[in-house]
Amino acid sequence: MPFGNTHNNFKLNFKVEEEYPDLTKHNNHMAKVLTKDMYAKLRDKQTPSGFTLDDVIQTGVDNPGHPFIMTVGCVAGDEESYEIFKDLLDPIISDRHSGYKPTDKHKTDLNFENLKGGDDLDPNYVLSSRVRTGRSIKGYTLPPHNSRGERRAVEKLSVEALNTLDGEFKGKYYPLNKMTDAEQEQLIADHFLFDKPVSPLLLGAGMARDWPDARGIWHNDAKSFLVWVNEEDHLRVISMEKGGNMKEVFRRFCVGLKRIEETFKKHNHGFMWNEHLGYVLTCPSNLGTGLRGGVHVKLPKLSTHPKFEEILTRLRLQKRGTGLGAGTAATGVRTHTAVLAGVAQSARACVVVHVVLAGASILAGY
Repeated sequence: MPFGNTHNNFKLNFKVEEEYPDLTKHNNHMAKVLTKDMYAKLRDKQTPSGFTLDDVIQTGVDNPGHPFIMTVGCVAGDEESYEIFKDLLDPIISDRHSGYKPTDKHKTDLNFENLKGGDDLDPNYVLSSRVRTGRSIKGYTLPPHNSRGERRAVEKLSVEALNTLDGEFKGKYYPLNKMTDAEQEQLIADHFLFDKPVSPLLLGAGMARDWPDARGIWHNDAKSFLVWVNEEDHLRVISMEKGGNMKEVFRRFCVGLKRIEETFKKHNHGFMWNEHLGYVLTCPSNLGTGLRGGVHVKLPKLSTHPKFEEILTRLRLQKRGTGLGAGTAATGVRTHTAVLAGVAQSARACVVVHVVLAGASILAGY
C-alpha cells in the first residue's frame, strides 16, 4: 500500500481505460457502484495521508466475491476517505445499509439501562453471551494504510490508556510478538487469541502487513472484557461471559467502552465519529454502532434442520463461528447466532441486543 501520491501520479500517465479495473466477473458492492466515469473523476484524488482510490478498491478488485454472497469490496484508509471518496462510498453505504442516505444522521445510545430483560436466557441452551464493537482512534490512519511507526504509536497509546483502568476492568496487555509460550497457550485455551489474517479480503486490504508487530490482546483479570489492538480496526472491544446473562454482558460493555473513550480523550485522542456515519471504522459495513451482539447456543436438532438458515433470516440473525473472529466456522451442535448492526439498522445499541435476545428465546423454545 502506498503512503504518498508518488506512484499514483505515475499511474496518471496512463489513460483511464488502461487503468480501470476489469470488474465484469465481480459480485461486490464496490463493483456494483464504480463506473469508468467515476474512476476517471476520482483516480487523481487522495486523502491528506495519501490514501487513493485504488487503495480503497484494491481488496474488491483482487476478490471478485461469490455469486450468492455480496461482499463490500472496499476499505477506508483514514477518516477522510469517507469524504474524499464519497461519490463511491455513499452509494455503497446506502446499498449495504438499507438505503441510508448521505443526509441521514446517526444516533448511538449506549445506555445499558434501556435494555429490557436479558438476564433470563435458558442456560441449558445458551452457553455464552457476548457483545463487541470496533473503535478507531482519531488522529491516526486506519490499519489498511498505517505505517509501522504509526501502528506502534497506536499500540503504545492503547496500552497506556488501558493500563489506567481499575476495578472490574483492571487487566493486562499481551503483545503477540512478545508473549511467552505459557501465555499463548492460555489465550488459545480461553479462545481469546487472534491469528494472522488468512482471509483474502483482509490480505487484499493490507491488514496483515508486518504481522505480528504492534498487535496484541488486553483483557481484564476476570477475562470478561477484552480489547484487541491493531487487528482489522485500531481497537476491537469485547464483553463476554459464560451463560445467558446478556444484561450483565451489555452493562459491562457499555460501562467499559465509556471508560476507555474517556481515558483516550485524556490522552488527546478520542474516537472517530461524526453525526452522519456514527463511529468510523475500516470497513463500510461496520459503520454506525459498529456493534455485534451474539449468543453461543446449543441446538443439536434445530441446527440440522433444512430450514434452519431460513429461520435465522426471519429472526434477523446470522450463524457465525464459535470463536471471536468473524471468519471462524460454525461447527458441531453448538451453533452461534449473532446479528450485525449498521448505520441504518439501529440508532440504539440496545436494539441490537434486543434482537438477539428475542431470537435466542425463540430458538431455545423450538
